[in-house]
Amino acid sequence: MIDRILGQAGGEKVGRGEMGERLGGFIYGTIVVLATLIAGARAYSHGIGHVALLVFLTTVVFWLAHVYADSLADSIRRSQRLSWHEVVEIARRESSIIEAAVTPVLLLILGKIGLFSENTAVWLAFAAGLVVLGAGGVAFARTTRLGRIGTLLIVGLNVSIGLVLVGLKLFVGHH
Repeated sequence: MIDRILGQAGGEKVGRGEMGERLGGFIYGTIVVLATLIAGARAYSHGIGHVALLVFLTTVVFWLAHVYADSLADSIRRSQRLSWHEVVEIARRESSIIEAAVTPVLLLILGKIGLFSENTAVWLAFAAGLVVLGAGGVAFARTTRLGRIGTLLIVGLNVSIGLVLVGLKLFVGHH
């Protein structure tokens, strides 16, 4: 999972800057997914297919917003309009935002088709998000060569963000 987050699957090496972009996208995308799960599970308590669609579309919209904003920023930074190829490269660089939604959406779909209950699917999607946040912390610690204490701190911080969202889901779900 860490190699997928950092973009090193299949032995492919990427630069530190790209690793950072991918890691940031996965963490950001996962937070968007978890926050959308809270709203979606509340709004569509008996429509997990709607929740899956909402999570997917929300991450796509946030990805598009990042591509647009980064394209404008790069254009200003370079003092010239970007080519179509450069915009496509930004879209590819930011794709980890959408990739962060893949596993949670698949889990929601599996709940929709009856592999397990819809409630279980939502909780599994949350668990998958927490795993990604934890793995993101490990990836950061490994890349920046943090020691054991630093690794525990960054993993704890990442997972705490997810746990706050889980707590919010529990609070919203009971009111």
